[in-house]
Amino acid sequence: MHPTVRFFIVGGINTTVGLLTIWLLKWLGGLSDFAANLVGYVLGVSVSFLLNRSWTFSYRGAWLPSIARFGIVVAVAYLANLCVVLLLVQKFGMNGYLAQIFGIPPYTIIFYVGSRYFAFRQIEAETWNPIP
Repeated sequence: MHPTVRFFIVGGINTTVGLLTIWLLKWLGGLSDFAANLVGYVLGVSVSFLLNRSWTFSYRGAWLPSIARFGIVVAVAYLANLCVVLLLVQKFGMNGYLAQIFGIPPYTIIFYVGSRYFAFRQIEAETWNPIP
């Protein structure tokens, strides 16, 4: 299966995990929207990291550098999403709900490209040799 297909499957899984976590924490745990969203987002991003690292991109390199690079990718993708949404709402007067939809493609593209070629790039995993 192509990594792009795996990436979208993982996206569905981590979105479901994150959203269900948010709903359960609000409903059963009585957490605020902010707290539930924070926990759900962190859990969803964690699932995304683990599944994308191991299954989508079959990355075998060092954990800590890949976590740091993944964090950068998530931040850049999120900022791109936020910029598109705010631009459409504030400059063009678009409905905020509709603008959120237009923020998804840049987020997804940046997240995929960044994950594949930066966070989980195979060069490090393939060329690292502890014995010179």
